[in-house]
Amino acid sequence: MASQGKKLINDPNDVVTEYIEGLVATYPGLQYLDGFPQIKVVLQANVSPSTFDKVAVISGGGAGHEPAHAGYVGPGMLTAAVSGDIFASPPVDSILAAIRAVTGSKGCVLIVTNYTGDRLNFGLAVEQAKSEGYIIEMVIVGDDCALLLRRGIVGRRGLAGTVLVNKVAGAAAAAGLPVTEVAAEAKHAAELVGTMGVALSVCTLPGQPTSGRLGTDKMELGLGIHGEAGAAVVDLQPVDLVVSHVLNQILVNEAAYVPITGGSNVVLMINGLGATPLMELMIAARKAVRELQGVHGLAVDRVYTGSFMTSLDMAGFSITVIKSEQAILDRLDAPTKAPCWPVGTKASVGVRPPMKVPVPLNPSSSRNSEIVSRPPVLTKYGFILEAAIEAAAKEVVSMKDCLNEWDTKVGDGDCGTTMERGATAVIEDTKNRYPLNDAAETLYEMSTTIRSVMGGTSGILYAIICQAAYTILKGHSEPTPREWANALAASIDAVSKYGGAHAGYRTMLDALIPASNTLNEMLDAGDNPVTAFVASAEAAMIGADSTKNMRAQAGRSSYITPDLLVSVPDPGAMAAASWYKAAALSVASNLKPYNWAALPFVYSCN
Repeated sequence: MASQGKKLINDPNDVVTEYIEGLVATYPGLQYLDGFPQIKVVLQANVSPSTFDKVAVISGGGAGHEPAHAGYVGPGMLTAAVSGDIFASPPVDSILAAIRAVTGSKGCVLIVTNYTGDRLNFGLAVEQAKSEGYIIEMVIVGDDCALLLRRGIVGRRGLAGTVLVNKVAGAAAAAGLPVTEVAAEAKHAAELVGTMGVALSVCTLPGQPTSGRLGTDKMELGLGIHGEAGAAVVDLQPVDLVVSHVLNQILVNEAAYVPITGGSNVVLMINGLGATPLMELMIAARKAVRELQGVHGLAVDRVYTGSFMTSLDMAGFSITVIKSEQAILDRLDAPTKAPCWPVGTKASVGVRPPMKVPVPLNPSSSRNSEIVSRPPVLTKYGFILEAAIEAAAKEVVSMKDCLNEWDTKVGDGDCGTTMERGATAVIEDTKNRYPLNDAAETLYEMSTTIRSVMGGTSGILYAIICQAAYTILKGHSEPTPREWANALAASIDAVSKYGGAHAGYRTMLDALIPASNTLNEMLDAGDNPVTAFVASAEAAMIGADSTKNMRAQAGRSSYITPDLLVSVPDPGAMAAASWYKAAALSVASNLKPYNWAALPFVYSCN
């Protein structure tokens, strides 16, 4: 039985906000937005959009990788950093808050690691910010060299090379370059960098049991920074052999991830993953420099050794190599006051500014002043809608442990926890906030609830589902069955457009697409809408169950060896099918009697 991981923390739910408070208390050049716990943004002290005359550079992602990214906020590097919960992408509202807090007339460049949730959340924030008049460029960093074959649509993961790209972008912005040139330099740096990691242990999330996946005599090559499985598990080897293997994978494998050949100059970064002593990192650095020079014929211009992008308490390290053109070196050598950059200077002395500043509001939003509340009296339609929402959300809550169990085998183990967080918030807001007599507006408010509390890829995908459905149903307070079917189809199209998944990719769409097809076919045939809804729920469950036989082509499961996925359904698909089923049965029970015992909907984790 796995033991509880030991942590020097208080409440596991408060670790990220308390970390930010400690960081800002330690470094006087930093502030944070007063929006805890939903908004977790660290920014340079006293930066105002009205007076800031440089391009703002913003990065971020899930917490657990400290000092990335908040530790790199400071003049000459990042203007602001946005944090999500542990290993969960920051929500759109947090990213927008960061943009509004620091972006002036020169615009903003976002540096984003190549994970689905980060791309989606930052992408939606970019579109919203552009509609508000901001000049925005976004650069995706995918420097992982561990996986020879690209996995589906996801591509290479963003790893410690992102820190170097952040430095290049920050120095370019500090030099006064316009936004397009800052973005171009960052993109060019991202094309020159490669990284691969090695782990001796799997990280332990706060409040979660310690994983025993790696024994005392094993190590994992290419392990992801969220604990997802790597390329191979092998016997523990001397570090010199490990360093040689990693450098060969970065520099000479057939994928040709980085344009570095003999005679080139490079910069080397040895990055601890959280629980590796500096002594061991220096031993790895010693071998890496010798290997680069003696075996690969490269000149090593700079060496950075330390913990720059971690994975909580994971034991291990990653090696990053970037081709050091003179322009790259100039940016890396440029001065910065970012506290955790390896050659950063101390924070300037003087009067300390306030530790926190107000979260800026969207000045163009007409909804800021609106009061949304539950109607004092529900119509029959509103009553049925409320019952369906509550049934769906309660079903998700009841599946928490089951979803987590599946996700531990095929992902990062938090699907059930994330879904429960969103469902619990929806249940609470249903009691007093949603305008239930207007289905379209209720969907809009549900999108707001979900994106503010769920986080991660699931949160943004469900926010997109609700927002796309709202767009179709807007102005229809009591949509017809056909309008609901159209809204479901539009939601599926939006998830596919922004997430890149399609049928057969082992995602939630493998539940929703069969449901949509069945619903439309039966409505076209003139069947009773309630019967069609219930039948489409059965199709969703069958589709979700079929993911056991699919190879993942999206999400973190795509990094896992296919034989580990066999017999385990996709947690996201099972969650979608289950809440859809619960909603269908609720609607049916409120409109006509039904023989529920005849429906094959029962599913077990075991």
